[in-house]
Amino acid sequence: MIVSQAVLDELKQIGLNLYERKLWVALLSRGTSTAGELSSLAKVPHSRTYDVLESLTEKGFVMTQSSKPLKYVAVPPNEALERSKKKITEEADITINRITKLQSSAALKQLENLHKKGFKLVEPGEMTSSLKGSNALHQQLETVFKGAKKDISVLTTEKGLQDLEKKHYNLLKKASKRGVNVRIAAPFGKETMKAVERLKDVADIRGVAKEDAIGSRFAIIDGSHVVMSLTDEKVHPTQDMSLWSQSDHVADNLLKPMFEMVWKKSKN
Repeated sequence: MIVSQAVLDELKQIGLNLYERKLWVALLSRGTSTAGELSSLAKVPHSRTYDVLESLTEKGFVMTQSSKPLKYVAVPPNEALERSKKKITEEADITINRITKLQSSAALKQLENLHKKGFKLVEPGEMTSSLKGSNALHQQLETVFKGAKKDISVLTTEKGLQDLEKKHYNLLKKASKRGVNVRIAAPFGKETMKAVERLKDVADIRGVAKEDAIGSRFAIIDGSHVVMSLTDEKVHPTQDMSLWSQSDHVADNLLKPMFEMVWKKSKN
């Protein structure tokens, strides 16, 4: 192996797939090389090598020499990363501008109307979806918090309380200003007091005693929406599984009694 597995893992984190990582590292070790030489050195199928090298060129990691046969030149690592950052930023800016234009266009109204009509055709029992990864969980919480009209009830853990403050404080503040009754029940600890102090300005917070803590993480919104974690919070964020359901039965008959039981036993 030309570099350690740890280095290859770091390159994976910035979006390079396995073949891209192998070929770029191999090219770095040679400075310049042909596709055939790199294919053998990196142990990447020859049929894929040209496509992958083209992808690396577009991302700013490789340059192509106009020679016969074609040769590829490795961009110095730091310069390659800077080029990659610049390209990603430019593409993100273009996409954000397009989304912003769409949000203020007539097309959005058509899409909104289509969505409303579609919802009328859906049976309540079908309004359920699994969410994989903590990012998906917090995105859905953001959506339901934005739409809250009457009340938000959250039962969570110490870590969940910190995540709630870090990711959703502003949304809960806006909900509170709209007149939404926000209640949060969670175990308190030294590490959570900062979050508690901040959140108590926008919510009614109660501390759950250790013997009453059930380790659940869920939110009930307006008695109809539920977002509930299905896995232990110790799992990797990408493996965190949760459930969203728009169901009066699940919200009011199943989870609300559980929340109220914990709430009554908890302390201000």
